Amino acid sequence: MRRYAIVANQTLDKDQLLRVVRERAAQGPADFWLVVPATPVKDLASNAVAVPMPVMGGTLALPHPPAEARRLAQNKLDAALEKLAAAGVTADGAVADPDPLRAVESALAGRTFDEIVVVTLPTRFSLWMHQDLPDRLAHHFHVPVTAVATEDV
Repeated sequence: MRRYAIVANQTLDKDQLLRVVRERAAQGPADFWLVVPATPVKDLASNAVAVPMPVMGGTLALPHPPAEARRLAQNKLDAALEKLAAAGVTADGAVADPDPLRAVESALAGRTFDEIVVVTLPTRFSLWMHQDLPDRLAHHFHVPVTAVATEDV
């Protein structure tokens, strides 16, 4: 059985994720683990959380706490696992460290993977691609890494 780590956050609801999983499942028995970094709300490409605006005489709103990032990531993970299950794919996963390299490192504790797939926003919007995440993962973990960019934000 081949084992795949899929690293995604904002792209968990995109069709490319399902396509990648189906392609790999078609090659034979497969096990999928979704690694979902708890991306800070301020770093999300399309901020789905209403940010309170300061009012005259009021104080500036504090940044969203890490708990908010974890909650959003968990909601996305739960929805992605339901979508994959509905498509007949068995998968599991966990919300992890905001840093995707550390998130994969924690996923590898006690697991081995044959491939790491990074599903990102389009390259022009993707912080992970600007940080060269796929190459950094391949260099650090010595596992083949495939980057798949979505077509929209």
